[in-house]
Amino acid sequence: MLEKFCNSTFWNSSFLDSPEADLPLCFEQTVLVWIPLGFLWVLAPWQLLHVYRSRTKRSAVTKLDVAKQVFVGFLLILAAIELALVLIEDSGQGTVPAIRYTNPSLYLGTWLLVLLIQHSRQWCVQKNSWFLSIFWILSILCSTFQFQTLIRTLLKGDNSNLAYSCLFFISYGFQILILIFSAFSEKNDSSNNPLSTASFLSSITFSWYDSIVLKGYRQPLTLNDVWEVNEEIKTKSLLSKFEPHMARELQKARRAFQRRQRKNSQRTSGARLRGLNKDQSQSQDVLVLEEAKKKKKKKSETTTDGPKSWLIKALFKTFYIVLLKSFLLKLVHDIFLFLNPQLLKLVISFANDRDAFVWTGYLYAILFFFVALIQSICLQNYFQFCFKLGVNIRTTIMASVYKKALTLSNLARKQYTVGETVNLMSVDAQKLMDVTNFIHMLWSSFLQILLSIYFLWRELGPSVLAGVGVMVLLIPVNAILTTKNRNIQVKNMKNKDKRLKIMNEILSGIKILKYFAWEPSFKDQVHNLRKKELKNLLIFGRIQAVITFLLYLAPVLVSVVTFSVYVLVDSNNVLDAQKAFTSITLFNILRFPLTVLPMVISSMLQASVSTDRLEKYLGGDDLDTSAIRHDCNFDKAIQFSEATFTWEHDLEAAVRDVSLDILPGQLVAVVGTVGSGKSSLMSAMLGEMENVHGHITIKGTIAYVPQQSWIQNGTIKDNILFGSELNEKRYQQVLEACALLPDLEMLPGGDLAEIGEKGINLSGGQKQRISLARATYQNSDIYLLDDPLSAVDAHVGKHIFNKVLGPNGLLKGKTRVLVTHSIHFLPQVDEIVVLGNGTMLEKGSYSALLAKKGVFAKNLKTFLKHANPEGEATVNDGSEGEEDDDYGLISSVEEIPEDAASLTMKRENSFRRTLSLRSRSSGRHPKSLRNSLKTRNGNVPKEEEELVKGQKLIKKEFIETGKVKLSVYLKYLQAMGLCSIFFVIFGFMMNSVAFIGSNLWLSAWTSDSKIFNSTNYPASQRDMRIGVYGVLGATQGICVLVATLWSVHGSTHASNILHKQLLNNILRAPMSFFDTTPIGRIVNRFAGDISTVDDNLPMSFRSWMLCFLGIISTLVMICLATPVFTVVIIPLGIIYVAVQMFYVATSRQLRRLDSVTKSPIYSHFSETVSGLPVIRAFEHQQRFLNHSQAGIDTNQKCVFSWIVSNRWLAVRLELVGNLIVFCSALMMVIYRDTLSGDTVGFVLSNALNITQTLNWLVRMTSEIETNIVAVERINEYIKVENEAPWVTERRPPPDWPSKGQIQFNNYQVRYRPELDLVLKGITCDIRSTEKIGVVGRTGAGKSSLTNCLFRILEAAGGQIIIDGVDIASIGLHDLRGKLTIIPQDPILFSGSLRMNLDPFNNYSDEEIWKALELAHLKSFVAGLQLGLSHEVTEAGGNLSIGQRQLLCLGRALLRKSKILVLDEATAAVDLETDQLIQTTIQNAFAHCTVITIAHRLHTIMDSDKIMVLDNGKIVEYGSPEELLGKPGPFYSMAKEAGIENVNDTTF
Repeated sequence: MLEKFCNSTFWNSSFLDSPEADLPLCFEQTVLVWIPLGFLWVLAPWQLLHVYRSRTKRSAVTKLDVAKQVFVGFLLILAAIELALVLIEDSGQGTVPAIRYTNPSLYLGTWLLVLLIQHSRQWCVQKNSWFLSIFWILSILCSTFQFQTLIRTLLKGDNSNLAYSCLFFISYGFQILILIFSAFSEKNDSSNNPLSTASFLSSITFSWYDSIVLKGYRQPLTLNDVWEVNEEIKTKSLLSKFEPHMARELQKARRAFQRRQRKNSQRTSGARLRGLNKDQSQSQDVLVLEEAKKKKKKKSETTTDGPKSWLIKALFKTFYIVLLKSFLLKLVHDIFLFLNPQLLKLVISFANDRDAFVWTGYLYAILFFFVALIQSICLQNYFQFCFKLGVNIRTTIMASVYKKALTLSNLARKQYTVGETVNLMSVDAQKLMDVTNFIHMLWSSFLQILLSIYFLWRELGPSVLAGVGVMVLLIPVNAILTTKNRNIQVKNMKNKDKRLKIMNEILSGIKILKYFAWEPSFKDQVHNLRKKELKNLLIFGRIQAVITFLLYLAPVLVSVVTFSVYVLVDSNNVLDAQKAFTSITLFNILRFPLTVLPMVISSMLQASVSTDRLEKYLGGDDLDTSAIRHDCNFDKAIQFSEATFTWEHDLEAAVRDVSLDILPGQLVAVVGTVGSGKSSLMSAMLGEMENVHGHITIKGTIAYVPQQSWIQNGTIKDNILFGSELNEKRYQQVLEACALLPDLEMLPGGDLAEIGEKGINLSGGQKQRISLARATYQNSDIYLLDDPLSAVDAHVGKHIFNKVLGPNGLLKGKTRVLVTHSIHFLPQVDEIVVLGNGTMLEKGSYSALLAKKGVFAKNLKTFLKHANPEGEATVNDGSEGEEDDDYGLISSVEEIPEDAASLTMKRENSFRRTLSLRSRSSGRHPKSLRNSLKTRNGNVPKEEEELVKGQKLIKKEFIETGKVKLSVYLKYLQAMGLCSIFFVIFGFMMNSVAFIGSNLWLSAWTSDSKIFNSTNYPASQRDMRIGVYGVLGATQGICVLVATLWSVHGSTHASNILHKQLLNNILRAPMSFFDTTPIGRIVNRFAGDISTVDDNLPMSFRSWMLCFLGIISTLVMICLATPVFTVVIIPLGIIYVAVQMFYVATSRQLRRLDSVTKSPIYSHFSETVSGLPVIRAFEHQQRFLNHSQAGIDTNQKCVFSWIVSNRWLAVRLELVGNLIVFCSALMMVIYRDTLSGDTVGFVLSNALNITQTLNWLVRMTSEIETNIVAVERINEYIKVENEAPWVTERRPPPDWPSKGQIQFNNYQVRYRPELDLVLKGITCDIRSTEKIGVVGRTGAGKSSLTNCLFRILEAAGGQIIIDGVDIASIGLHDLRGKLTIIPQDPILFSGSLRMNLDPFNNYSDEEIWKALELAHLKSFVAGLQLGLSHEVTEAGGNLSIGQRQLLCLGRALLRKSKILVLDEATAAVDLETDQLIQTTIQNAFAHCTVITIAHRLHTIMDSDKIMVLDNGKIVEYGSPEELLGKPGPFYSMAKEAGIENVNDTTF
């Protein structure tokens, strides 16, 4: 029929059976024309409908649009001309075939349709339609055949169809032009992300990403250079898509869970009934046992059971479209993967068949290229979809966890520590992300395995099973080794944790180590742990080497076994090139799924654990605030109606039957003993508790000041404004009222000073006042103040009460509920509520309650009786205010315990809430600024660029940019040892030689099939072939094993050396280094960077070597076969290196940006979790949510960009690989006469393998670049300058200092070179055994004085001479070992009590017990189970602060040195302990020189001399009597403290 239609032959196979093959013209004009047109017409309606539905506002017409439309217009004109020509030609005789009418008519319709589609795209963001691009490609490909046929016809001199041919050529040219134009992307104003406007070709090859890569190559990328992600994958839109699914699935899961529970309960109740009927006389205790069992069971059920398996369903429903797309792409890729071996087979048979036509060879070469190209594009886009899905799922989970945290009930929240919740967000979300990247491998692996085995069976028959058997056998062996390795890793993690715990303590207590010269002892502890760690690391490395060896051996073994079995099974089987090389290619394909499958399964198991944890968290109960009613038209501010609230339903209620009315504008004080439910009452009003019955009605908005102040990492200003607008006048009022102005003057940078995490560089009082200022600044109706005065000194407390809380304060007229322990404010409040045990005992004004003589009056009396003898003037506000006003209502003090320490415990537990302010902050002294942990690496806003000197306490972490210097690589290689390196490289090279050898041998073996046929193949020849092939294979494995083992030993050696150098150097760094570097940053060097050097770097190095040498050997083999190939290698090599250079620069920077943007998300989250009550009270949930989402989006754009950069690279590299395959195939065809089939097979089967290896090489190069940064960072801290040497040539006499005389000669000192002097020329003599008290206002330089004695600070001028020796001339340990200090903060280390007193084991047990007795700790320690071996937890957490202080006293008593410095630690000690310490020091150190830095004047009134410092100079120096006798600074200080004469030393 078609023959009639064209009037010529449609198909005849003889056309192809000639060296000049061609297709019949009729076939080209019908089938090949209709394929693209059919494609277009079938898809066009869908396209147009889709455009119509999703149209946006019309975008402007660009030149590109016009050009495309004009060209299609030309095509339309050409079709019309052709039709006209036909009509003219056909004068009615019917000589013109029908095809000449139909095609132009079809084209006319088609071009009109194309015009319409292109016009409609102006309403789309993406103007290029993907399916039009495919149509143009199809059309051009199909027309190519007709194009060459017409040219051939013309060349033969047949001009009969000249006009038609010319028209065809012109339209062919136009189509190519249009395709080129549609490859360009168009910019669009509405979106700044080029992906959204990228053309189809640009997006499948990732060319739209070129601009970023170029930018990243020229200069390091910054956050602003990275494009925002598209709207539809921003956190907000992902959440809004996911939440409805989540809600539905969770509902279903909850219902199913309830059904399960009902079934279970029916089952158990049925069983119980049956059981009882059986034996009514069951003894009572059996029943009791049963109950207990049930309880146990119930407990375990509640912990594990809950709504299950809904999360995956919800995620699937949200993202199923992406999954589907990636599924299709993967399927296409897998099918194309198996075309390679088939093509290889055809090429080999072509090479062996001398009669085959040359054009078939060229066709195969082109097919090789096309198959590989389609494979690459499918694979890379599949990866792009999968990784994008992974990022989206991670984002969704992170955002959901954050959102859930804001509403989670307290009961559910109690089950998680902050760390665990942050882990849900970081670790578990990451696990899910990793799984989605490879989720398709589950079915794809099975598909690939089945197909491989099927094709192999076709090649080699049943002998394949031998090879597959070997592979399957290696899987359990590998599994056993990997589990062993995993166990070693778990063990090593424990060692690492221990080591980091010690490091953390060393760095937190570095000051103590320096004061006591204890560094060597702790260094040894760390080294011992590190030794264990490295031993495990070696075992780990050795097992790893065996695993690598097996992985390497697998393909070799498999091919040896298979080929041997094949040849031995049947003498008719002869191995020829087709069989051998096709099989090798198939085995290479099979290797991948077999190695990946176990990994995928194990990561799925890990992810299932993560999903369970996430389901439990996200399915937890929300806060139930139904009992809190908000009513704007209510007459009372707050009303409790018989309200009972509890923290957990199983516990007894913390607020019981409280009925209470608070009127608007009242100031109500809530008092009661410790634990009487004051804070619970506050929490109940905020809705943080579980309601039992009753309700609370509240009118208006609430501001809340918690007892433990919550401070965000940021500036002080940000903390006070808390997201509100700045009103400068009100802001200044609030600062003044909250007594913050003096603090701001002291802090560098004022209110723009940066506060570390959890307010680490502020004293307790400052935090409390900022917290109060935040509440005061928010203009709320009701203020709930939970003991805001506990952490401040008395005079500050008085100031705040008058200016803020009291009847004339800033908040007058507001409703204030104040929990307080300060009795002297009570007369000024409107009403007092007395709580006891959760119920309201009394309520009324101060005078009314006193008159009533109830609980309140009784407690007040007890308190006054107790307080007066101690001289703490109770209601007289002028009292010396260093003691906290925390001695609230003590119920009764009848029992006086036998031992001070246990008394301390009792009192501590009862009142020691927070440290008092003034005794803590000793000026600009970095003590309080220590451990300002990892501050953010975020960008500092522009207007803060001109920082005040010292305002930025923390130097910004140095982010390396650009290439890593060669010296860093050399440093690492040097640490490995040059001998090791030589052997490693030699081993890997021998492996490559053996690899090339075995390939050449195989091709020689297969060439036997030409010489011998199956009947006369000699057995000896056969056995030799098998034997040598096996030996070469084994040699490869053994070389790899040896090289890997060498490298393991070398890299462990390197780890050891680097860690040693780092630790030694850090311990010798001066104190100023620790003041300006956050602990977190130093710990990071010991944690992250060292573990990179331990684990990742050696692996990357080994993989890199293997990849590199693998590629070299493949290229060498191709060049051996066809030397001309070297010409091709050079340009491809240049392209490869260029692409790699561009990529590595960009990728490295994106990785850095990713880690820099990730940490703020987690730190903001942990801040949120710890400050939830405050955020909820102020109703700022939405603001925090938005902040978190913005942070996640910033991180997401970096991750997304990094993923795209990997795809960009892979597409380009695979192109290089595909070109190598194509060129080698071409060479095989061009030089077919000089080559045999076996050479062809062996060259191509290796070339096919090169694409993956090329990709890996670049990956590994960038891995090494990323990981070597760790060495760079470690090296940075190995080079930190040291303090003076610990021991010098010049050593003091052994009994020095025998007298204890100290002389200061014009002594000057500064903290850091860029700061001003702190001590400005101090001159004084301290005689032997004198007791000196040093006083001065905060910041006068008192603590600097002690630091100078210990040379923590080195002199800027002048000298200190002790017993005739200038302290600057001897080693630090000689100096520090001879002085003793009792520091202000009692710092202990985890370990035994004994270790804390005497880390070097210098003293006997008797001496230690004697010291403990003097320190009043003997009875306490003797009472402990383990005595001196009692384990102290981290930072001494299991001892009270008073006991810690006494232990520090014990250290000093053990030392027995002639000079004692006492940095008075009154902050943490109550009066009894204080008195104990004072008397002990007076008695035990009577024969020593004692320098006391006092914060309270009482303690030093009995000193021999008093030194008054002000602003770094001595302003007065003399005996207390002298100084009190004349007006001066000391006199006025004493007067303030209420000391009239020297005998007023009572406390």
